[in-house]
Amino acid sequence: MLLLAQSIALVVLIRRLLSGRTRRPPVLPMADDGPPRVSVLLPTFNEVQRVQPCLEGLMKQGSTVHEILVVDGNSGDGTDQLVYGVGARDGRIRLIYEPQLPNGWIGKVWALQHGLEQASSEWILTVDADIEPRPGIVAAAVHAANELNLQAVSFSPLFAGQTAAEQWLQSALLLTLVYRGGAVGRDGTAPAHRVMANGQCFLIRRDVLVAHGGYAAARSSFCDDVTLARHLARHGVRVGFLDGSRLFSVRSYESLGEMWREWGRSIDLKDATTPLRLAADVALLALVQGAPIFVLALFAADVWELRGSTRWLLVAVNAVLILMRVAMLGALAGSYDRRFWSYWLSPFADPVAVLRIVLSALRRPTQWRGRSYPRMTGST
Repeated sequence: MLLLAQSIALVVLIRRLLSGRTRRPPVLPMADDGPPRVSVLLPTFNEVQRVQPCLEGLMKQGSTVHEILVVDGNSGDGTDQLVYGVGARDGRIRLIYEPQLPNGWIGKVWALQHGLEQASSEWILTVDADIEPRPGIVAAAVHAANELNLQAVSFSPLFAGQTAAEQWLQSALLLTLVYRGGAVGRDGTAPAHRVMANGQCFLIRRDVLVAHGGYAAARSSFCDDVTLARHLARHGVRVGFLDGSRLFSVRSYESLGEMWREWGRSIDLKDATTPLRLAADVALLALVQGAPIFVLALFAADVWELRGSTRWLLVAVNAVLILMRVAMLGALAGSYDRRFWSYWLSPFADPVAVLRIVLSALRRPTQWRGRSYPRMTGST
């Protein structure tokens, strides 16, 4: 039964990853002297310790950026004062406060919705406070969207500043997203139910977003970026996901424990999919990412008394899965500013990463970034 299940899962995984043969290279920053076409939305809540590099990077963008709207959730740590001080050097920066959070909304998504109502440009670019944008990121994002005829597109980051322990686990967690979403094609698109997105850098045409209800489709989602992207894709919007590792870097979590708690709460993507597909994804990860190391270790220790063709077929299937995992190390290496020895040993973290997905899938968060959501229900 294990051999049959893993063989089917292997075929599914190969089909998902095949389009990676034609994936586009990383998007590169561009000189920016175009007309003002983009409103940047930056939601903040107690971000005084990390928002300044983001603001400094946004101020280095050229004339394509019309306005930078910092939507603050009434922070209590001085975030607004920092924004005021930095904003005095660039008239495009405007601080606005989000209204009282309505029932049924996640704080960040409510901030984005309020920012959308204030924005006036052709394109909306949402960024997170923990990113450090490089000059030319906005012009490059708009150019990529136009070149590929995308109405919405988000970009993967360059992960920076991680410790060896964090990188060991984070890279294994990252792979769970790749295995579930698959590799995007040359145009950056994927089937609607497997679309991936990154809210740290998410560009979308304003008229398209407004026509589909703004951010309301993801109002109660803890993975709002993927929920919104899949909602739009299901309604015929061309949604893309591209390599943005040359456009911005990110240091999302300050410790291994914070990564386990905070990213672990949303990485299951249960708010962006159906229960049946979530169960199928968890089963796939268990078979292709969680099990191979254990299976080969048991055979090496001669614990299983299987003989004949079944034994060697099971060994062969799991060896192929391990080889694919090693190949993914090379494919994802460019997503890190530096790679510790622990990165190359991250396949040993795969069972831990799959366990985190299972734990996350079994329960719904009640807290997120310092706010409580005791009765929140998901969005799909």
